Amino acid sequence: MAILESVEREAAAARAAVPLLSDDAVSSALSLAATRLAAGGEGVLAANAADLAAAAGALDDGALDRLRLDADRLTAIEAQLGELADLPPLEREVAAWTLPNGLEVSERRIPIGVVGANFEARPNVAVDVAGQLLKSLNGGVLRTGGAALRTVTTLVDDVLRPALAEAGLPPEAIGLVRSPDREGARALVSLPRVLPLVILRGSGETTAALARHAAEHGVRTLAHAEGGGVLYLSASADPAVAEAMIEASLDRLGVCNRLNLLLVDRAVAQELLPSLAALLDRLGIEARGTERAREHAALVPLDVRLGHEWANDAERVATVSVDVVDGPDEAAALANEETSALAAAVVAADEAVAHRFLDRYRGTAAFWQAPTRFTDGFALTGAPETGINVDWVPGPRGPVTYRDLWLRQYRIVGDGTQRR
Repeated sequence: MAILESVEREAAAARAAVPLLSDDAVSSALSLAATRLAAGGEGVLAANAADLAAAAGALDDGALDRLRLDADRLTAIEAQLGELADLPPLEREVAAWTLPNGLEVSERRIPIGVVGANFEARPNVAVDVAGQLLKSLNGGVLRTGGAALRTVTTLVDDVLRPALAEAGLPPEAIGLVRSPDREGARALVSLPRVLPLVILRGSGETTAALARHAAEHGVRTLAHAEGGGVLYLSASADPAVAEAMIEASLDRLGVCNRLNLLLVDRAVAQELLPSLAALLDRLGIEARGTERAREHAALVPLDVRLGHEWANDAERVATVSVDVVDGPDEAAALANEETSALAAAVVAADEAVAHRFLDRYRGTAAFWQAPTRFTDGFALTGAPETGINVDWVPGPRGPVTYRDLWLRQYRIVGDGTQRR
């Protein structure tokens, strides 16, 4: 109960701050936050070192890498804050028209209010999410995994909130769940009156459970729980391009948009698969294949479902699933049905085949001879993302940025004479 009440207080304070936010002041605050981070990075790094020391032995290597900050990563966060400050504010008026009876109607974008955000122990996400919420003139309440709480608390209390105050804005616009207890996450998705929307980022089952809890309490969620990129090598794939794509897609293993499932067209499987298996071996990646894939190369048998996300498998993160398909239709169907539908890429010299795959794939991002690693808000739109929404319903889908965090409102102006 104490945690729930604490989260409600943070949300209420943020809600009171929302009407005072303005585009110019928020841009100033983001710039000031970048300056503060540049000047006071030692405090953030010290807090992060303490978090890392406490997490040693408790987190796997991938999780520790996501938790770790260094001078270069701080510089990258600082640069993103500055670039976000310089981006144009959200256009508030979408369209306007006059009805035959003289009523003037405009379609507008208005702030949501206060948005919650629950994310794993990745300190940079705290700044990314807070920046996006402020840029869209929303308040926020952040909750991170306990392993990153020292770092995130320092970022909020010593960087973001002082920058807001210096810009003349209420520092309470960004709140924080200050308990490492996991009950804080459940509290965050239990308060529809003050937190109608919560962004969820993290491992699949944990995030799915929070989404179910949110639904039971009438809270909407934007969930980034699953990922895993797909790469389809068509019959017309250039082998050199295919190898380059595989390498580019595996530069980092603990991220959602890395190569997870490799699909090779049966027409070139006998030619390509042995050399691709050798490439994966040189990269330190274990290739696990279906029965039909193992007909063409010496692969370890696949012992999980085809779309299993290896980035979330701490024991076997350096793994890729491999299958053989009969053309672009089957490749797209498998990508749609067996994976999270985060992103898929096709390598094809035949333009018609490439477009056939792209037109049939229903995921959030579809690539032609470009790696799925570019499924990222900053890489694609120039704005850091709050997460990547893979829901199969209307709404912001794919990388969600400040341009998506609004409600539609119709504004109508009459002269007092109009009647239905």
